[in-house]
Amino acid sequence: MKKHTVGTKAELLQLMAQNKTLAEVARGEKPADLVFKNASYVNVFTNQVETGDVAVAEGFIAGIGSYRGQEEIDLQGKVLLPGLIDGHIHLESSLISPQEFVKAVLSHGTTSVIVDPHEITNVMGTQGLKYMLQATENLPVDVFFMLPSCVPATPMDEAGARLTWRDINPFYKHPRVLGLAEMMNYYGVIHGDKAVLAKLAAAQQKGKRIDGHAPGLGGKDLEAYIACGICSDHECSSLPEAKAKLSRGQYIMIREGTAAQNLAALSPLLTPQYAARCLFCTDDKHPNDLLDKGHIDYIVRSAIQRHAIDPIIAVKAASFQAAQYFHLDNRGAIAPGYWADLVAVDDLKNFQVQQVWKRGLCQYRNGTLLPFNKPEITPALEQAARHTFHVKPIAEERLQTKEKLGVIGLIPGEIITTDNGVAEHIDVQNDILKVAVIERHHNTGHIGLGYLQGYGLKRGAVATSVAHDSHNLIVVGTNEADMAIAANQIILQQGGIAVVEGGNVVANVVLEIAGVMSDVPLQQMNEQLENAKRKAKALGVKEGVDPFMTLSFISLPVIPSLRLTTRGLVRV
Repeated sequence: MKKHTVGTKAELLQLMAQNKTLAEVARGEKPADLVFKNASYVNVFTNQVETGDVAVAEGFIAGIGSYRGQEEIDLQGKVLLPGLIDGHIHLESSLISPQEFVKAVLSHGTTSVIVDPHEITNVMGTQGLKYMLQATENLPVDVFFMLPSCVPATPMDEAGARLTWRDINPFYKHPRVLGLAEMMNYYGVIHGDKAVLAKLAAAQQKGKRIDGHAPGLGGKDLEAYIACGICSDHECSSLPEAKAKLSRGQYIMIREGTAAQNLAALSPLLTPQYAARCLFCTDDKHPNDLLDKGHIDYIVRSAIQRHAIDPIIAVKAASFQAAQYFHLDNRGAIAPGYWADLVAVDDLKNFQVQQVWKRGLCQYRNGTLLPFNKPEITPALEQAARHTFHVKPIAEERLQTKEKLGVIGLIPGEIITTDNGVAEHIDVQNDILKVAVIERHHNTGHIGLGYLQGYGLKRGAVATSVAHDSHNLIVVGTNEADMAIAANQIILQQGGIAVVEGGNVVANVVLEIAGVMSDVPLQQMNEQLENAKRKAKALGVKEGVDPFMTLSFISLPVIPSLRLTTRGLVRV
């Protein structure tokens, strides 16, 4: 069983010594470092809750049975689980740094996450990848990476970089890189786009996983997509779609995040017939969601309490099946030779996390998170991440136009839009607002203009540098003067969210890391964000419309039907 990559002779000798110790502890010849006494634990191989002492040595589980240890913890009355795993997430969506994200999820039993860093790489290119790898080194949650496959999302985008297979290929050597992230360009896959096929082939050549992203794809197009090596999908929103993809061998990542919740629709997959090909993911988690609900533990709890899913099946989808899919063969189970990444919960119904251990070391206990060191980031990378705006201040006149422009219509509760015809001026009474996307990576001076309906703003303007996926600067307003002030505030502070009324900035959130994240603690970020939401709502933003998340998707030209890029309106 693979414990870690063996390279030098010194590493080989270390592994030999480690195995010798594990064997001695397992045989009872020497005490374990730690023993969980009287543990009721979830056995993912027998699909039962079993009882025994769980012995830990060298960070691994050495044996289960009757053991003594240098430290012994009585777990009677609790249930021991393998550490929880998020199968697909963009850390940047939390708006906080990786270190702060880890603080937030560790207390919820998460011990591993698989990350697609395509938000920061759309801003910084390979420098963004290097930044995230350094920012996640030696944290008490293992952060693995899938390399971004679509930077930018489409050729019409103006992102901070364009990544080819040659750009990302060297990163496969990194031990925490597991494969190629969500292949959104399914059209390119099935129609043989050379650049897309090269990325697939490079991952396949190294035996790496390739994640999918193909909402609604079916028939022979789906057959072609899967035939090219796409192993999973996290975009299923209906049971028939998920079953069709699962029947062709794909793993189904059941997503329950902030922007999309699919657990209710896909919970019928969590049965003995289908569950072996299912795992959980969040895709994105915003600060209030992490604070109010939790992380993967929330999905497990919801599956058990709301959808009457067998707790063992839910736990396996949250741990073992994710580990199996990503070839993390020493995670996701409580058995000899597996890492001692363990979670104690009160029971399998309430599913409240009480303690968390990472490689046998306690990281969280009864409301207290143990401190850990902040990863070191090279000064050059830190500097680059905090200076990603290359755009001159925006004059009000540059947001004005006498042309008729398309109107993007919002649909409540959805990120898809409608084509609402054209308009030639702002009409607040009829909820027609000006919207602009300003290129901010290369100082091209490009500004795409259009109109937005369904947002509800009555006064002022709202701007954000979180604008999927290229993360240019997007601003909406009832007048161009306030729009310019909001945009310039964000340029001045190198990223964030601004709410402006009558020429004054009434709410502000600074996102100083690549314009998409901040170093502040989760609680502080949530307070700033919620305050900005209240101010935006006070200016008229409709109930049911998230002022910033809704705006951030207006610039994503891979979702129907009308979007706005730095080059203008796009009919998808």
